[in-house]
Amino acid sequence: MTASALTRPGERDRLSTKVAELDWRLISLLAVIACVGAGMLYSIAGGSWTPWAAPHLIRFGGLLIAMLVLAMVHPKWWFRAAYPLYGVLLVLVLMIEFTPLGYQPAGAGAKNWLNLGFTRIQPAEFMKLGLVLALARWYHNHSAQEARWSWKLLIPAGMIGLPFLLVAKQPDLGSAMIIGLTGAAIMFMAGLSWRVIAAGAAAAVVAIPPFVMFGMHEYQRNRVLTFLDPEADPSGTGYNIIQSKIALGSGGFLGKGYGLGSQSQLEFLPERHTDFIFSTVAEEFGFVGSFTVLACYVAVILIALRIASLAHSHFGRLAAAGMTAFFALFVLINGAMVMGMAPVVGVPMPLLSYGGSSMMTVMFGFGLVLSTRVHRYAELPKGHGLF
Repeated sequence: MTASALTRPGERDRLSTKVAELDWRLISLLAVIACVGAGMLYSIAGGSWTPWAAPHLIRFGGLLIAMLVLAMVHPKWWFRAAYPLYGVLLVLVLMIEFTPLGYQPAGAGAKNWLNLGFTRIQPAEFMKLGLVLALARWYHNHSAQEARWSWKLLIPAGMIGLPFLLVAKQPDLGSAMIIGLTGAAIMFMAGLSWRVIAAGAAAAVVAIPPFVMFGMHEYQRNRVLTFLDPEADPSGTGYNIIQSKIALGSGGFLGKGYGLGSQSQLEFLPERHTDFIFSTVAEEFGFVGSFTVLACYVAVILIALRIASLAHSHFGRLAAAGMTAFFALFVLINGAMVMGMAPVVGVPMPLLSYGGSSMMTVMFGFGLVLSTRVHRYAELPKGHGLF
């Protein structure tokens, strides 16, 4: 018997041990949410698997396998890849602005796609992952005092600010908000001084009015003004929010029934397969159905935060918590948007809405969270020894 043959059982044992360490509650909840999304896409297509439900399930199946593979990857490889990945993604975002490869799809409000010839991608979606990893690595190598208050905080602030400004200029306000708020959440979880947080919040409040009036494109400004008074233009800029509220309210406690939502089935509800799919859930399944879906999201967030808290390395804790933060922001912003509590900024409900880029980002992110769970006892040295 060869030496290589003798090692194979041990290798299989190590793999089986890693598989056993996966959090199957988290995986099951993600699968439930994706299946609910497929069911709603089937409903709003008039009882057809095309054009949305079947591709949604196929895409999720492929990304589920990718997520499980990424969960087997040791955190040291995520650590090594953090800065290079952030740099590559930043270059891709820059290419949208400064090269002819960037383009704006028909009917879209932002020039946020990159045509690489063999594929088309939205770099801003993946920048969220790159930013989380880069910030987690930076804080891993710095003391708690430096994370609390130091001139060195200009470095993570710049790492957040640069992609935020570039994405906002596209203009993709939804992705820019996720990038900025995710970065701020990581700085907070890393121990940023409350004085700095309060000063930053005050500065943001002061800056919002002039930014809305002078820093936004006209259609973005109209969205904000519509959020404040949707009835001012009910058949124009206020139409989306008004129809979403009608769908939410008409579902009542138990809903109208599967496939019987008039707002979605008769196509009164805009973007019913992407941004406003949660309104369809509320219309067809009422308060009970929408509460159940939100409960699944809350369970995912709590489990992922628990996984983050168990990691022995500071990098693992912050990376897993950061991935959870951007997932939670997706849910929070989309939920507020469809209820008329926030402007319509084009943020999908993760795994429920139809869309490849957002699903890929979320599943890759949870691959890292599961990797943190599987390798929670892994220690990573301080400094730059692994790069």
